[in-house]
Amino acid sequence: MSKNLVIVESPAKAKTIEKYLGSDFVVKSSMGHIRSLPSKNGSIDVKNKFEPIFEINPDKKKTIAELKKQAKTADTIWLASDEDREGEAIAWHLAEVLKLDPKTTKRIVFHEITKSALDHAIKNPRTIDLPLVEAQQARQALDYLVGFELSPVLWRKVRPQLSAGRVQSVAVRLVVEREREIEKHDAESSYKVTAELKLKDGTELLAEASKKYQDATSVLKILEAFNESEFSVSDISRKPSIRNPSAPFITSTLQQEASNKIGFSPRTTMQLAQKLYEAGLITYMRTDSVALSKVATDAMSEYIIKRYGQDYYQFRTFKSKSAGAQEAHEAIRPTNIKVEEAGADAQQSKLYSLIWRRTISTQMQPAKLEKTTISVTASKTKEVLEAKGEVVIFDGYLKAYGRSKDDSLLPPLEAGDPLTLVSADGLENLSRGPARYTEASLVRKLEEMGIGRPSTYASTISTVQTRGYVERSDLEGQERNIQRITLKNGKVLQTEEKIAYGKDSNKLFPTDTGKVVTDFLVKHFSEVMDYDFTKTVEQDLDEIAENKKNRVEVLEKFYGPFHKLVEASADISRAEATQTRHIGDDPKGKVPIFARFGRYGPMLQRGEQSDDPKPTFAPLPTGTKIETVTLEEALEMFKLPRLVGETKEGLPIKANIGRFGPYIQIDKLFVSIKPLDPMKITLEESLDLYAEKLKKEAEKNINDFGDGVKVLNGQYGPYITDGKKNAKIPKDVEPKDITHEQAIKLLKEAPDKKRFTRRKKKAA
Repeated sequence: MSKNLVIVESPAKAKTIEKYLGSDFVVKSSMGHIRSLPSKNGSIDVKNKFEPIFEINPDKKKTIAELKKQAKTADTIWLASDEDREGEAIAWHLAEVLKLDPKTTKRIVFHEITKSALDHAIKNPRTIDLPLVEAQQARQALDYLVGFELSPVLWRKVRPQLSAGRVQSVAVRLVVEREREIEKHDAESSYKVTAELKLKDGTELLAEASKKYQDATSVLKILEAFNESEFSVSDISRKPSIRNPSAPFITSTLQQEASNKIGFSPRTTMQLAQKLYEAGLITYMRTDSVALSKVATDAMSEYIIKRYGQDYYQFRTFKSKSAGAQEAHEAIRPTNIKVEEAGADAQQSKLYSLIWRRTISTQMQPAKLEKTTISVTASKTKEVLEAKGEVVIFDGYLKAYGRSKDDSLLPPLEAGDPLTLVSADGLENLSRGPARYTEASLVRKLEEMGIGRPSTYASTISTVQTRGYVERSDLEGQERNIQRITLKNGKVLQTEEKIAYGKDSNKLFPTDTGKVVTDFLVKHFSEVMDYDFTKTVEQDLDEIAENKKNRVEVLEKFYGPFHKLVEASADISRAEATQTRHIGDDPKGKVPIFARFGRYGPMLQRGEQSDDPKPTFAPLPTGTKIETVTLEEALEMFKLPRLVGETKEGLPIKANIGRFGPYIQIDKLFVSIKPLDPMKITLEESLDLYAEKLKKEAEKNINDFGDGVKVLNGQYGPYITDGKKNAKIPKDVEPKDITHEQAIKLLKEAPDKKRFTRRKKKAA
């Protein structure tokens, strides 16, 4: 019989804790939440003080039975889930299910899984923080009510299976609005003039004109003046500067830096950090606080002086910028600063290294730099050229943290030194609109605006992509011509170059679905989509956690106005919601043509829904939008499918655009033709793509028995199928040697395919 039962939420965490606690302790895991709100209408009783109606998760019944059995034989039960709202809620649910009194049951918390932290926690237990639980339940209720009342409105008015969320919809709005800012931007042209100069000893110096030029004529004049000028150094300015280390990581800054430095998505970063924490390598990774404990700073002081020398050490404290910083009480740091490298795999090791370097640098001296500007004048013009560089005088914290780019070193020069012009260049630049969000910059924006909590950013950004409102993608850009004017060997040459204007990579783009849903919600549910309102909700939740506000009052304040908006939405026309736009009439028969949002995105419709015969549909032309497509462009699309020609066997080749983009169809075979245009694809191009597809299909088909039963090469290896059921091939069997009888037998023995059905949800 064990005297003590410690319950945590993670098996990995339980395994690490067991190493530090004695034989009197048994550590068990709840495997996360044991109860949740069922995904059905009525799980929040709005008429009874918004009481949540929880149900035990079906997959946790065995876990609960084991915990109850262990609890009966334990003298003391310790609830040791994480110290944030979710962790506190897990502890409360455990108390409820195990029939423990939340006012007396021992609750222990720690920000790192180390011997000293656990000993301190055991000596200083507390009880369940009920206001923190109330705050978590208030957030849960808000998200539930928005989802279960607003999502069905989208199903009825826009498209089935859409969803809305209190934070996710606002995050999508940010991406949509940024994209529209970019679309409205008119590219402005300007020229940057640079000159390559040479010192007496042959050393080269690259300098840039201090101003931009607006037209090619001005650039030609300045280059002609350069051609007749003598150059010299007019001034050298040296300014000392210092660069201080950044604060230690909190959840949001860790996500941003991991994205920028090592290319991890917020979701990947949090998954890896969770593993490092559970292995006892770092402190708790969901935190708003930049504070470091005295134990940590003392250890770093000793380490820095021993590793780098006294000159590199400087004690610092940091203050959180966020007034609501309350999720935990210390920044993310290594539990043992002496361990420079750790992690179970390469990804964990990279993240641990980043955390270690950021942490150690916080207690180091600033870097001392010297910023130098060399001014160069030309005798035949007043234009000043400048060469700028930065030299590290003392590396300070950079010795541990490293630099993101090399120093720009400048040659030794004195005022009055003559220079010889090697060449000069005036390159046209086209201005860009505001930058699209990356996952990291969206996290930063959400944090700046006080929307959501750092612990939720990773799941929010993942959710909006999974649900098809935002996609992380690349943009090829539009081909544009720019001018380059060059002076070399006494001659000025003007040439034209092609660039991909607007090219972008690995950025967040709103989908058409995201745009339509955002427009609908902003117009009809402005309060839910309001940035300040979303921020205020977070502040209300913080005040519930601090026992300054009542959960029910906060929910009542939100729900009354929100529910009225839901009821009023019944009067919104579907045409308005789907942004239906009458773009003109087909000259043949005067049938109206509309551009609108349909089940699979933007599309064209010829005829009214009530017409007989029924309306016909076509996709939007590539590069157009509902609000910009013209009647002429639309009429062309109704000519699809287009007959391109025939195969050698006489099979017609039809080009069209479908749900997944442009394609050609030959008999029952569909071949993607991205990025080609179905209106322009040639017969030769079609035949090449068809031949390539046939080759792939041949490689895929290992054997075809002629009755629908086939042996195929799939994504995960060879398998047998009859079109309705799939069967694995035993490892010791060669796929090409399987007989028809063997294939039939394996299909009969294979389990039936699972059928996934969506439960229909009704509006509250």
